[in-house]
Amino acid sequence: MINSSDFTERLKKIMDYHQLSASMFADKVGVQRSSISHILSGRNKPSLDFILKVTTEFTDVDIHWLLNGAGIFPKKQVSKTQPTDPTPPLFNNSDISSGKKIQRIVVFYADGTFDEYLK
Repeated sequence: MINSSDFTERLKKIMDYHQLSASMFADKVGVQRSSISHILSGRNKPSLDFILKVTTEFTDVDIHWLLNGAGIFPKKQVSKTQPTDPTPPLFNNSDISSGKKIQRIVVFYADGTFDEYLK
């Protein structure tokens, strides 16, 4: 069972962190402003739909933290500028050092055509 007062404090922490008022938060999450007001006042408990909307919109919010305070906020995120799985090098250094030479490169396009580049 969700402790309403603790949940409310975590919700306020999210709004403070993102510098959002209750009405801006409601608009961003996609719920009625009165829903946020009722949850913050303790009148209503949050629905599963509301929880999912919050964690979908704010990817730095861990659902376990939001529901029961377990974990940290904001959760660590993978940077969008750095890929999680780096692209492998185009040419393996061992191929170059072994004396192998590129003979041709073929580029295939989605429309079924291709270009061939010969050395």
